Amino acid sequence: MTQHLRRHPASWWAQFQEASERFDTAYLTEGLGDLITPKIGSPLLRREAEIATDIVVRHLNKPQADELADRARKSTQRLVETVTRLEERSGDGFSLVEAHALCHLLEGRLGEAANAAEEFVKTQQVLRIFVGAMRMERFDADLAVKMLAAGHQPAAAMQSGLVVGKYSWWPTWLIKIVTERAMDGHLDQETVEALDKCAYAELSPAQSRIARRLLAGEDALIDASAVRLEGLGEVDAAEKLRKGDLTAVALAARLIPV
Repeated sequence: MTQHLRRHPASWWAQFQEASERFDTAYLTEGLGDLITPKIGSPLLRREAEIATDIVVRHLNKPQADELADRARKSTQRLVETVTRLEERSGDGFSLVEAHALCHLLEGRLGEAANAAEEFVKTQQVLRIFVGAMRMERFDADLAVKMLAAGHQPAAAMQSGLVVGKYSWWPTWLIKIVTERAMDGHLDQETVEALDKCAYAELSPAQSRIARRLLAGEDALIDASAVRLEGLGEVDAAEKLRKGDLTAVALAARLIPV
């Protein structure tokens, strides 16, 4: 059996559709169908599943086409009836888990389909399809998938993906820091604004290394930098730095000679 992460209930998967007004059901159906269908053992049943999925996806892409809507309904119903008939005849001797998952999908029960698919498809593959279906612009899908796989809630993963996507122009070292903070669950708006100041500070490589160490919380360096700030009359900034205020990092780093 495929190794996967902990299975998520249908209600958990439903959060993705609720989180995006642009959720692309056709994309989701096609993508998840491509993961499920090859797992169906019977060649004849697999072929019927492929045909039904193709028709449903075409309907979802052209919802106003009445003929396609009717064909999609009939092909889905035919597949469901076939699976039911096979189940009645075969009993426990023939696995139809994959076919049932596809039936859920074609009938529009996306959460149930994803939950069922997790039994035989890697969860990260399913996650990537759901994230892609959200059709988010300026969005770091890789980070969102990593966070979801690590157990973060969809809302937090989507927000972090948007932040990193929006600030993709930041230097690599800063992107690494913001990604680490997101994975640790410590990425809030205040942190983003503070890190943005570091990005705008146009730090030299040496100054960037200092900023990186300050952001990592090196006590000795923070104390030395605070003393330097105090010596230059920046008492308030020194106090903020000692208290962990990230807004003071850019100023402290710029005091290092280029």
